[in-house]
Amino acid sequence: MVKKNSTKTKVQPYEIGELDHYLFGQGNHYEIYKKMGAHEVTKNGKRGVYFAVWAPHAVNVSVIGEFNDWDETKDKMKRGEPLGIYTCFVPEAKKGGDLYKFCIETQAGEKIYKADPFANYAELRPGTASRITDISNLNWSDSKWMTAREKWDNKEEPVSIYEVHMGSWMRHPGREDEGFYTYREFAEAITKYVKEMGYTHVELMGIAEHPFDGSWGYQVTGYYAPTARYGTPEDFAYMVNYLHKNNIGVILDWVPAHFPKDAHGLADFDGTPTFEYPDPRKGEHPDWGGTKVFNYEKPEVSNFLLANALFWVEHYHVDGLRVDAVASMLYLDYGREDGQWIPNKFGGNENLEAIAFFKHLNSVVCGRNKGVMMIAEESTAWPKVTGSPEDDGLGFTLKWNMGWMHDFTEYMKLDPYFRKMHII
Repeated sequence: MVKKNSTKTKVQPYEIGELDHYLFGQGNHYEIYKKMGAHEVTKNGKRGVYFAVWAPHAVNVSVIGEFNDWDETKDKMKRGEPLGIYTCFVPEAKKGGDLYKFCIETQAGEKIYKADPFANYAELRPGTASRITDISNLNWSDSKWMTAREKWDNKEEPVSIYEVHMGSWMRHPGREDEGFYTYREFAEAITKYVKEMGYTHVELMGIAEHPFDGSWGYQVTGYYAPTARYGTPEDFAYMVNYLHKNNIGVILDWVPAHFPKDAHGLADFDGTPTFEYPDPRKGEHPDWGGTKVFNYEKPEVSNFLLANALFWVEHYHVDGLRVDAVASMLYLDYGREDGQWIPNKFGGNENLEAIAFFKHLNSVVCGRNKGVMMIAEESTAWPKVTGSPEDDGLGFTLKWNMGWMHDFTEYMKLDPYFRKMHII
């Protein structure tokens, strides 16, 4: 009996294969960012860029950019099932900074133009395109710090955190480009200040790419890209490395609670609510201009965020994440009046999917990265925020109590004579 040759095509290491679909569909593909987005590869002896984007309800997708004169007909992407991940290889695309977007044909027959959700670099605002870059070989010399981090215990070691917004902490006066310090300039300046003041960690506000300076980085459109305002991804890595070599830890403010409606961003990504809950009573925050709420019930969306947390910690050596607006994720009625929110299946106001997400997030990030801190910005009476997930806790390392911070700053504003009357 003669065996017939298999017609199954061998999947190359860089390609999105059956296992990638399975893991992403289960919400457990913790390094999906190594496959999605834009990556320089060699195919059939040719160097080029492999593009991959998740657009499950799109009719067609093509990648457009400087390499094809933004022509929607040149580089059509192939749909992969069962999740609807579109891919293509473009030999003309280069890692050296070509701009690109995805042109998505919706079920309504419209064409929308989206930045890459997994892009590692973006066009400087007001531009909104993604930029091809290679971050696979960043220069690190912080092995001493990273080794020591594995044995570091925040419960035993002193922690004093300096929170800072790069764009406003210090500037070069009189420059048309807002005078922002670059990542490299900031690294040297903040190191000197932190050492003089005795802090152990720097907490950076709003580093992921965002379109509007006034948001201070809390309206994110590029979750996998350090903002181009201050330099390149290599410059950002230099800053983290420099701080580590000076024995200073780096914490990032991280925003998994919501994202803006900007046309090039995640909102209605494939013409439908892809990353957000479809019902606005659950999928929009009225307090923040109707910003979109991530749909934690979708494994692919939770995976997008889980992998993003690991991306900053593992790829960029970040020592902790201060998770923004945790309360807004936990409570279905957060910022909403009666009739503006949907109870959970038990009739309560707890977001059960968000609770499960936090337990998964903190278990994975801290389990894979000993010594890393996950900090919840949470000011309500929610129980066991720092409790173990095995004991029905959320699994955070620390709680960043915004209510206490506001009370304390108001107390310090008082004349010392009157403070004794305001001690609680």
